[in-house]
Amino acid sequence: MSRIWAGIDSGKGHHHGLALDADGKTLLSRRVANDEPELLKLIGDVLDLADGRQVTWAIDMTGGEPALLPALLLGHGQEVLYMPGRLVNRASDGYRGEGKTDARDAYVIADQARMRRDLRPIRHGDEAAIELKLLTGRRADLVEDRTRLVNRLRGTLLSMFPALERALEVTNTGPLRLLTGYQTPAAIRRAGVTRLAKWLANHKVRSARALAEAAVEAAERQHTAVPGEKITAKLVHTLAEEVMTLNEQISEMDKLIEGRFREHDFADIVLSVPGIGATLGAEFLAAVGGSLDEFDSPDALAAFAGVAPAPRDSGKVSGNLHRPVIYHRRLQRVFYTSALVSVRCDPNSRKFYDRKRAEGKKHVQAVLALARRRVNVIWALIRDRRCYQVTPPVTTAA
Repeated sequence: MSRIWAGIDSGKGHHHGLALDADGKTLLSRRVANDEPELLKLIGDVLDLADGRQVTWAIDMTGGEPALLPALLLGHGQEVLYMPGRLVNRASDGYRGEGKTDARDAYVIADQARMRRDLRPIRHGDEAAIELKLLTGRRADLVEDRTRLVNRLRGTLLSMFPALERALEVTNTGPLRLLTGYQTPAAIRRAGVTRLAKWLANHKVRSARALAEAAVEAAERQHTAVPGEKITAKLVHTLAEEVMTLNEQISEMDKLIEGRFREHDFADIVLSVPGIGATLGAEFLAAVGGSLDEFDSPDALAAFAGVAPAPRDSGKVSGNLHRPVIYHRRLQRVFYTSALVSVRCDPNSRKFYDRKRAEGKKHVQAVLALARRRVNVIWALIRDRRCYQVTPPVTTAA
């Protein structure tokens, strides 16, 4: 059956739509606002051009600012393919001309959809998976902000009071609370261990005495005030409070993520896998869209997650494997981190890891091999709708 291919170059405020027939002839090329009436008119015009022929749409973005577009297309029963921006940029090099315009990109997207058969279709997303994607994305932003502030706090404290910076782990609540009240060596020495420990205890800091002793010991090692100490102390106070605020926001976000994650049908199955908690489980469901329907096999899931090596053979060189370049970064983190944790808590994982190390694999290689194996495990568990069970080691009778 003859069909029409429509490519959409997505943008924040505007998109560019272009339609091709089976011979690659342009039927429509138009810039439209990222607004529902405008988008609906574009969809209607393309369907009118099709005149009963099937229409295949291809877009280069599926979320963020252009999220309305795929929602309208799927809501009207259209076939939609996803072509990542990286592929669009690479494919553009094979077309005549060096200029870059939205119309050209839309043409490349439509023409590639016309010729290729390996583009991933976009389907209606699992509502829970969409919500988890938003929540885990927000959590990732908060963690990045906290990391940036912690690094700045460490640098600022180091410039004023290096002994205290070495003595404190400023990612913990107790040291952060200490820095909101005392920052300089002189202030800590004046307070003394007893008074400082009492102040920390009143602020519900655990191991207040030990923390106070460590701070006073650091203060005794520095009796010189650096230039600008007064302003630096204020900055340390402000940064410590900001880090504590971010810690509270991340904690609240974790509660939201866990609550929404446990409502999913696969929550118990995913949580049964050693090394996966609510946060990693939520990131897993968000990355795969709430199900494994888009993946034909565990191999496809492993390739998508970046835990399967990609071949790089040429000429007489064969069997040359390397790390993949295009993969889902956060999903790889889920499998790698959970594999790393499972080595400590799951005897099956530990046995597999030790075997790989005995074969000469380095630590990272052994963990990646375990992560690849766990793809098969999770695949089988979700397919069979059953939870993971630790198989006890077989003992040989004496």
